[in-house]
Amino acid sequence: MLLDSIKTQLDALSKSEKKVAMAVLKNPDLAVSGNITALAKNAQVSEPTVVRFCRALGYDGWHEFKLKLAQTLALALPQADESPLQDDLAADLVNKICSRSINTLLDLRNNLQPAAIEKALDVLARSTKIEFWGQGTSGIVAADAQHKFFRSGVHTVAYADPHIHAISAALLTKGDAVVAISQRGNSTALLHSVQLARKVGADVIALTPSGTPLAEEATVLVPIDLSFNIDPYTPISARLAHLVVIDILAVGLALKRGPEFRKKMQNAQKALQKLDMQFDSFLRHPPKL
Repeated sequence: MLLDSIKTQLDALSKSEKKVAMAVLKNPDLAVSGNITALAKNAQVSEPTVVRFCRALGYDGWHEFKLKLAQTLALALPQADESPLQDDLAADLVNKICSRSINTLLDLRNNLQPAAIEKALDVLARSTKIEFWGQGTSGIVAADAQHKFFRSGVHTVAYADPHIHAISAALLTKGDAVVAISQRGNSTALLHSVQLARKVGADVIALTPSGTPLAEEATVLVPIDLSFNIDPYTPISARLAHLVVIDILAVGLALKRGPEFRKKMQNAQKALQKLDMQFDSFLRHPPKL
């Protein structure tokens, strides 16, 4: 959500802007109910500093930021304890895991920047080749992305091995694009590959939190700002958010490339359906030996 995004960008703010951030984080409801003068007074800064704070987060000014904060607070579900416990019943697990996933998607919808998506789509639309890179659970997202884009007729590959995407990075050329996926944005190996890709002229779209080292290296940043804690189940929700962003980019690219491109997707779907029908027929009527 927006509050988590503010937390992740604290280090990038100036000293006075950080005062505004802390005032918002301490009492977001007060920031929404009051005006810019009240927030400036509460943070002990000037009103222009509040405006600079809003713009540092990517908003045009105070009113746009306040509207986004109000939407975030209004749409957020009650923050009950969603951590699975040893003695939880199946009903508890259903409620907690589903609530966590819903909250994650609400956070994503409230904070995902359409302008960033549009920039990423512009890069993907003009690319001659698209590579998806990730490691660990992000490697799973990269593989899913490759599958979705491949079915659309786009030349794509996915690499989860840091040695392989480092080699691939050196072989890229201008006009190629990389989608680098990371839940934390601080993988040394992934950063090395991204830097190699940028050096040879390839574009890099980063799906990662704002203010991270990977975000700084990207041609286009699609910020995915989620709260992290020591709960080992947190990556489940984070992976869900990344998968949804991949879906948005895949559908957006298909629409951007027009009817002929979408026809390729339909042909791929028909081929799969035909294969499924043939396999089903084989199972129903196996050949006699």
